[in-house]
Amino acid sequence: MSFPSNLLYTQDHEWILVNGQTALIGVTQFAVEQLGDIVHLDLPKIGAKFDAGSSFGTIESTKTVSDLYMPTSGTVTKVNDALKSNLESLQKDAYEKNFLVEVSLHGNVDKSKLMTADQYQKFVEDNS
Repeated sequence: MSFPSNLLYTQDHEWILVNGQTALIGVTQFAVEQLGDIVHLDLPKIGAKFDAGSSFGTIESTKTVSDLYMPTSGTVTKVNDALKSNLESLQKDAYEKNFLVEVSLHGNVDKSKLMTADQYQKFVEDNS
């Protein structure tokens, strides 16, 4: 499995794509495959504020319910509500067009706590 090189990754299997003072946040394809059939997605409302590392929602599969963790501090400016009615699209491709939320960043992203695609690949291999 390969991971898009333009994204940064967390140990909790979220990804972030920073674009100036905004960022798209999603869940990795690895996480989606580990979850199996996704049956529900709980995402925050626009305007919700989160600190880096805090839970911003849940993803539920037939196996488990998992928290989603914010990779950076920010305020939610967009929620990908289309995913809620089309969870299959997330299972086919967990990246950019199937982002979970967009946030307006509070300051700079702390990249020291994030991984490049190569680092995330190694992390997944070492922890599987």
